[in-house]
Amino acid sequence: MKIAGAPGAAEVGCDRTRDAVAQLVCERGPQTAAALAERLGVSAAAVRRHLDALVDEGLLTERDPRPAAQRGRGRPARTYALTDAGRAAFPHGYDDLATTALRYLRETGGEQAVVAFAEHRADSLSRLLAGDVDTTAELPARAEALAGSLSRHGYAATTEAAAAGVQVCQHHCPVAHVAAEFPELCEAETRAFERVLGTYVQRLATIAHGDGVCTTHLPTQLPITTTSDGTTTGTIDVRKDR
Repeated sequence: MKIAGAPGAAEVGCDRTRDAVAQLVCERGPQTAAALAERLGVSAAAVRRHLDALVDEGLLTERDPRPAAQRGRGRPARTYALTDAGRAAFPHGYDDLATTALRYLRETGGEQAVVAFAEHRADSLSRLLAGDVDTTAELPARAEALAGSLSRHGYAATTEAAAAGVQVCQHHCPVAHVAAEFPELCEAETRAFERVLGTYVQRLATIAHGDGVCTTHLPTQLPITTTSDGTTTGTIDVRKDR
């Protein structure tokens, strides 16, 4: 992939490394210079030069690390994330056309028409992914299978262990710019994931809303009932269908 604004053909090796840096940030979400250097097998100083260039070109932005990542003494390492311009350098199809079409649909058919379209798209996505996920498997295995299938269809997804569950992290969204105006797409996608996985899920963050990653949480336990004062009377284990 050729990143817009990268140096000319005389610096092919430099271009490839810079593109690889941007690709890793796209696939893995916000990254530190040290993490990128380790993955690419180059020095941290070399990676920082590419990061500085990508920031200057408006393709990456520096961010403070999440509070949970700030451990130990010293100044915490800053992370680098894609900007909207950086995401635009990666393939995602016909955003302007799709946005215009959905605006027209909303104007002529109302909000319910947009919801119906979002559900139709989600149904198509669930059929695409369902064959790769065994709903009788353990929950982490289902999450891994979903992430693998999403990655094969352009979403650059990974999984992470989390408290009382597992998270599916989508580092690239082909329709992020459209979903920023039409969140119905994200809502319908979340319900599609529930159908594919055979369990309840929670959408915690989305690229469309300005987060660095689309994060979907798969809890291992769900409350059975909740009393009037908000306390639960029990939980059900959903790690594997019984």
